[in-house]
Amino acid sequence: MKRSILILFFTAFFHHFSFSQLFKNEKQFTKGDTLRGFLSPERTCYDQTYNHLDVKINFLDKSISGSNTIYFKVITDFNRLQIDLFPNMIVDKIEDENGKILSYKREFGAVFVDFSNVQKTGQSTFIKVSYHGQPQIAKNAPWDGGFVWKKDKNDNDFVAVACQGTGASLWWPCKDHQEDEVDSMLISITSPSKYSTICNGKLRSKTKINDTETTSNWFVSYPINNYNVTFNIADYANFSDQMPNGLILDYYVLSYNLEKAKEHFKQVKPMMTCYEKFFGEYPFARDNYKLVETPYLGMEHQSAVAYGNEYKMGYLGTDLSSTGIGNKFDYIIIHETGHEWWGNNVTSKDLADMWVHEGFCTYGESIYVECMYGKDSAIAYINGSKSNVGNRSSIIGFYGLNKEGSGDMYNKGSLFLNTVRTIINNDEVWFKILKGIQTEFGLKTTTSDEIIDYISKESGKNIKKIAEQYLNYPSIPELQLKFEKNIVSYRWKTDVKDFEMPLRLMLKNEYYITLQGKNDWQDVKINTKKNDLQVDEDHFYIKTNRIN
Repeated sequence: MKRSILILFFTAFFHHFSFSQLFKNEKQFTKGDTLRGFLSPERTCYDQTYNHLDVKINFLDKSISGSNTIYFKVITDFNRLQIDLFPNMIVDKIEDENGKILSYKREFGAVFVDFSNVQKTGQSTFIKVSYHGQPQIAKNAPWDGGFVWKKDKNDNDFVAVACQGTGASLWWPCKDHQEDEVDSMLISITSPSKYSTICNGKLRSKTKINDTETTSNWFVSYPINNYNVTFNIADYANFSDQMPNGLILDYYVLSYNLEKAKEHFKQVKPMMTCYEKFFGEYPFARDNYKLVETPYLGMEHQSAVAYGNEYKMGYLGTDLSSTGIGNKFDYIIIHETGHEWWGNNVTSKDLADMWVHEGFCTYGESIYVECMYGKDSAIAYINGSKSNVGNRSSIIGFYGLNKEGSGDMYNKGSLFLNTVRTIINNDEVWFKILKGIQTEFGLKTTTSDEIIDYISKESGKNIKKIAEQYLNYPSIPELQLKFEKNIVSYRWKTDVKDFEMPLRLMLKNEYYITLQGKNDWQDVKINTKKNDLQVDEDHFYIKTNRIN
């Protein structure tokens, strides 16, 4: 489908974008993107409530086989629904609750399942999808998703899966959209008995299948995103710790890394103390917290956080902030665990709003730094990320097309939130808001608009136009300044009309005056030399343009 036709068709659904913004995007969208990203009637007609994913991992040919039983409640009458499974995976059969074989049609990654009778509103039922195939192998997990088949240094198998963005349907049949989280789930993985299999949730039981294979049954007792569902198979050693509030911290590491991990993972408890202080209690306490060594860098898999940072500080030994602060902690532990609150508990309905996951989680790193090393270090850490921001495209993506925004959602999102904190200018209110977001939107899905509305309401500061500039446009607010004797003229240059945001002018590194800037020129009399006047760019993410 040509892009112009696609844009005209979906304009009604993209409430954040103008036509000019849509045309700036270079991606050629396909019908496959629409089927994955759009909430069609075939998807909204049912609400999935429980899944039982039962899969055997076949090491010899790198294939899987099994089934997913999808329990759901009928929202509106239908006789056809959509689930998703990558085209390379083979559907063996689909059965209803009575064992009747259902017909289906496949198109790109969508599977349209037909019922002979109308499914009535309010009815609860299920379908069982049996399937097999060789799932996509990740080229570079977790960014290019799929299975990772490796060997550890003792030549033992080391296998895992990561699929955020690429899609959970690359390896199991499901409603592959963030909007509908399953309420709870049983994950049954059959694999060689000589290895341990670690999944989300709590281990409920193990069943010996034969002399060489065992099925591990892990129960997830909270709502979970499809992309968070995972398994990890390796020669694992396990050790545990416990928080003062009783939360169990479970660690699964390659057997030969046990002693190294016991020392390196000591940073987990103070991190959890900080996050619980500022964000609220760990959201998935019944399922415990697990940190699981993986054959790829890391991923925020709910209650089974993937760890592959080689027991180094920073990001594989590198300080991403270039301040020295980032080498005081293991970036992957701190960042991926932060997603338990931002992304796993509070989840965006659409991939386009992924900044809600990544922006808040990246900002959470600075909260950890502030908690451990003080606010000055946190501000330095945040501002150290400015050089990593491109400001070339929006950090909000395209709605209904499974299209996230730019990578600026991480650092620019964090800098935006630091700016909002400064605008609110009341840390008691700010931290109450961060906890409140967890309470208000936790264990369900939400949108950018809902989050921004909540912050505006709870702070008493309307930040909607400010958020629109930072989230929907590549450029950041530009503060234009003119100097004429003792008169300073100032205004904001923005894409958003009727934009208002405070600014701080500093005299010799001391806060001198806070002004409410607008798009129109305003004047203020300041008895100081031009070169002594500075703009606070540490607490506001802005560009300053001194016109004369």
